[in-house]
Amino acid sequence: MASHHFFDSPIEYLKGVGPQRAELLRKELAIFTFGDLLFHFPFRYVDRTKYYTVKEINAEMPYVQIKGKIVRLTVKGDKRRKHLAGVFQDETGTLELKWFQGLKWLMQSLKLNTEYVLFGKPSVFNGNINIIHPELEIPGSGSAELQMALQPVYPTTEKLKLKGLDSRGIMKIQRQLQQQLPPHLTENLPADPIKEFNLVNRALALRQIHFPDNLQSLKQAELRLKFEEFFFIQLRLLSMKLSRTEKYQGMVFSQVGEQFNTFFKSHLPFPLTEAQKRVIREIRADFGSGKQMNRLLQGDVGSGKTVVALMSMLIAIDNGYQACLMAPTEILATQHAASIGAMVEKMGLRCELLTGSTKPAQRKKMFADLLDGSIQLLIGTHALIEDQVQFKNLGFVVIDEQHRFGVQQRAKLWAKNHQPPHVLVMTATPIPRTLAMTLYGDLDVSVIDELPPGRKPVSTVHRYDKNRLQVWSFLKQEIEKGRQVYIVYPLIEESEKMDLNNLMQGYEAVCRDFPAPKYRISIVHGKMKPADKDFEMQQFLKGETQIMVATSVIEVGVNVPNASVMVIENAERFGLSQLHQLRGRVGRGAEQSYCILMSSFKLSSDAKLRLSTMCETNDGFKIAEMDLQLRGPGDAEGTQQSGLLDMKIADIGRDAALIPPARDAAKKLLANDPHLMLQAHAGLKTQLEAILKKSGNWGRIS
Repeated sequence: MASHHFFDSPIEYLKGVGPQRAELLRKELAIFTFGDLLFHFPFRYVDRTKYYTVKEINAEMPYVQIKGKIVRLTVKGDKRRKHLAGVFQDETGTLELKWFQGLKWLMQSLKLNTEYVLFGKPSVFNGNINIIHPELEIPGSGSAELQMALQPVYPTTEKLKLKGLDSRGIMKIQRQLQQQLPPHLTENLPADPIKEFNLVNRALALRQIHFPDNLQSLKQAELRLKFEEFFFIQLRLLSMKLSRTEKYQGMVFSQVGEQFNTFFKSHLPFPLTEAQKRVIREIRADFGSGKQMNRLLQGDVGSGKTVVALMSMLIAIDNGYQACLMAPTEILATQHAASIGAMVEKMGLRCELLTGSTKPAQRKKMFADLLDGSIQLLIGTHALIEDQVQFKNLGFVVIDEQHRFGVQQRAKLWAKNHQPPHVLVMTATPIPRTLAMTLYGDLDVSVIDELPPGRKPVSTVHRYDKNRLQVWSFLKQEIEKGRQVYIVYPLIEESEKMDLNNLMQGYEAVCRDFPAPKYRISIVHGKMKPADKDFEMQQFLKGETQIMVATSVIEVGVNVPNASVMVIENAERFGLSQLHQLRGRVGRGAEQSYCILMSSFKLSSDAKLRLSTMCETNDGFKIAEMDLQLRGPGDAEGTQQSGLLDMKIADIGRDAALIPPARDAAKKLLANDPHLMLQAHAGLKTQLEAILKKSGNWGRIS
């Protein structure tokens, strides 16, 4: 059987599965074919060479293996509560066994006072250790499992267990599958990385990952399969990037003209940092290359991304094109329009703002002026992608906080011109290099990694709830100096009600401790109407209130230079990246700013590490790396939307070192054989086509 036909065989044709089990495997684990089962990897391995005594056992252990005898069996309970209870004994003591199914068969087959090897998960009931549904074998019965040093443990579900497909049941059908696995599978990796990393062949890796001979064989199998997974993610991204550059010609912005130069000489609010200059050079090179630009710009909050975006827009305008900037919220779009508008209007350029609140008469006029080219620069929210928004010649699109927009929304911006515009996506969420390579591997990445001169790093401290009086007294001192303060409460979806209560109680306590009329307080949370939220934000923005009590809705965007203190309540409930984003709301002005992390005494070791990391560094990239290690990529921006990180075995946090070489191998392969036409790459091409078909080509617009 050719290997690709083997992988595609429907799962019901495997001995020991059949139609009923197959249906369950499809529903419960999305296992449709032999290939799906083969790539249903164990999540851990049990050392079956290790034995415990009854005395050594506790409920914290994931599993135990004991030699001993069943000395008593009793049927207890009635009807639905009927179960079989057994007493298992070795030389150190006894423990209780329980079975709730198959009682008749068990009563017939289990033998008293006969030595068994027992295997199972200990738990506690009424203060006593027991094991529910243990596996029992007679030593020397020739069972393959007992001879195995490393027994695989598979993910399963309750419904599958009822059909005999617990971890052990899955192991049995995996054995069956192994017997049918062709001895030689078509190689799907290029020869160079196989040689360089001394990777075992594919067939051996797929055998050893399920039934390893020893620890070393398991490690070799894992290395091979992890590399393969990263390689195909990179190959997919890079081949999509290649097809995009072949398909779409980019507009050439050949000159840096009057607008750019005037702004640079006369209107720059502060000198550019070296990092900003470098990024502008990278963007200029893209503009002049004849290829359509798709670039990700990363930079911490306050690093000066907006100025870079504006100067890039001016290059587009100098070349006779229009530019637009899309922001995720109305308040952020309004702020961009105010700051950018103030800078460009001095230069005789027209910059307009389009949001959901723009009045119909204004809209009508704006649409006409966009079409005839008299508006050079448009800033807005999702409203920019409405069908009636048509440009004369849109040449450049900037997307701010790009993870807030779905793929389809970005695609609509592409369609605003017969020739796709250049695209710059910006994020203030620092993304570790390895994750950026994996999530945005089809984008070119620029990084602004220094803050403008004169910015003081935010001073971050961790305080416990018992220090609240001191914290409040510090806030009052800052307010007396004319500064403003944020007090942020967590809002976590699952417990929204409880969190809202926390926020309201917090708000009431703040109102008591900071009484009117001396202190004026705003409140913002997700349950408010947008108009009310905007009103409260504006009050704070204008300095009419000194304290903003809010949930993390203030995380993205709003710039209040006068706000110098950020208090984060229950800081242990926030992820690291979120804490860093929140901290970035202060420190926008020249004054020293502070971030105070409040928590209870009771903290998990992860929470302690998160809070101490925040106090030790302001470097967004270090924080993002730590976050990735602590949480894994599950929460990383864009992962769900991209569907990219459906990984079976590799872990971006733990296995990050494999990503750059996997990317290099994919680059090298496409440089020599861009369309994978060589016979040697046939297996590789088949697999890539299957991946692209399954996932859809979202990369065209990412």
